[in-house]
Amino acid sequence: MRPVVVLIMGVSGVGKTTLGEGLATVLGWPYQEGDALHSPENVAKMAAGIALSDADRAPWLGRIAAWIAARRAQGGGGIVTCSALKRAYRDRLLGPVGERGTDVALIYPQASEAVVAARLAARRGHFMPPALLASQFATLEPPDPAEAPLVVDASQPPAAMRAEALALLAVRA
Repeated sequence: MRPVVVLIMGVSGVGKTTLGEGLATVLGWPYQEGDALHSPENVAKMAAGIALSDADRAPWLGRIAAWIAARRAQGGGGIVTCSALKRAYRDRLLGPVGERGTDVALIYPQASEAVVAARLAARRGHFMPPALLASQFATLEPPDPAEAPLVVDASQPPAAMRAEALALLAVRA
């Protein structure tokens, strides 16, 4: 498979990390957990149940964009996770639609709010409280066809999600 930089987007608890780690293992590409690039202040806000503003997210998006740009400059594959809930965020990370190039791909794991809420309720040790899920779905601007998203059914088990994502990436390449 031709190396590309893959951005896995979606609400908290949809399976971005599990999918990203799985793809990185199978493909042997570098992986960056987007949550690890949040500032301590952002993590504290979210842990306190306070949704981030666009101003809060700007430096975080800048760090993710820099990681993507470095991978693209090296010409190798890479996988990064980021909620990227708004189209403007995705445009900042990958470039505007029509200018993104063929060296990037957007994967959108999609599941109902009920499925994601059940996952969040069972998740332990993450700073993002389930109480913020509704604000994430309210903010979410699902990618439209112009963004050429690779939509993965996130209600299925992780191995099936990974297989579906790999098949979609292979067709895209």
